[in-house]
Amino acid sequence: MATAGETRDGVSLTNLDQLLFDGAEATKRDLVDYLDAVHPMMLAAVRDRPLSVVRMLRDQPPFMQKNLPKYTPDWVESVSLWAETSHREVTYALCNDRRTLLWFANQRAIEYHPTLVLAADFAHPTHLVLDLDPPEAQDAGPGGFAAAAQAALLVRQVLVDMGLDGAVKTSGAKGVHVFVPLDGALGTEDVAAATRAVAARAERLDPQLATTAFIKADRGDRVFLDSTRAGGGTVVAAYSPRLRPGAPVSYPVGWADLTSVVPADFTIRNVPGLLGGVDRWAEAMPAPQALPADLVAEGHTIPIARVQAMHEGKRRAKARREQSGQQD
Repeated sequence: MATAGETRDGVSLTNLDQLLFDGAEATKRDLVDYLDAVHPMMLAAVRDRPLSVVRMLRDQPPFMQKNLPKYTPDWVESVSLWAETSHREVTYALCNDRRTLLWFANQRAIEYHPTLVLAADFAHPTHLVLDLDPPEAQDAGPGGFAAAAQAALLVRQVLVDMGLDGAVKTSGAKGVHVFVPLDGALGTEDVAAATRAVAARAERLDPQLATTAFIKADRGDRVFLDSTRAGGGTVVAAYSPRLRPGAPVSYPVGWADLTSVVPADFTIRNVPGLLGGVDRWAEAMPAPQALPADLVAEGHTIPIARVQAMHEGKRRAKARREQSGQQD
């Protein structure tokens, strides 16, 4: 166990007995020990990928850190990329060794969100990913996760019908992530299109359970099949802790076991024992696959969700203004 003032792999560890965050039921010591225990598996999930982290400093709200701070040690590997949204160059960490992971832990970095591309090849996503979120009315309870798990099985049926295979994990928060490893032949736009098509096909299998509606008000009590994660987008890494009560972990689950678990089953306290030194995410991941051309073509006929939602939002706002003007 870590002790106050300890140094591991050249990293000075401080304030280890502080509470990690309200409701965590864990200390900073527990976070450090957890990440150290699973570091071989954790590093495999984030290696060579531009990394964003969610940090929780004492008496401050949590924040997402993309750009490395100026005090970052020079031995932390990094890559600088242009960010279109903020119109600036961002220097991301590459968490490629135990020392860097321990440094992040000491910085109270709780969540780890790598990109779906490698720093060396930003144009070709390594995975197609669907993020399945339960309806807001249910997302805090086991019933919400159960619905997300059922929706994940719809996605799996779509994949099987196309001769594809994927791996599934709890998000560690409220939903489910489905990952399909890719052969690297397609660029971001084509992979994003294929992701939309998979979501649309899953929705057609059971439109009462699942929806691709990006606008929350249109989802009702259905699971949202989020198909917007592609390329430079991020998804929380397998084995990453989450800033949620009890400090749960995003954990690989077998397809056959998906409907019999809940996210709270996997926490920073019990996951090292459950893993037993085995990288269950790597074990569950199929070999890289090629996406069918017809799937990509279908996806290119489906509007991009965020763009469609933006236009629809403007249309509805205009309609409300016109309705209000008629009433006046």
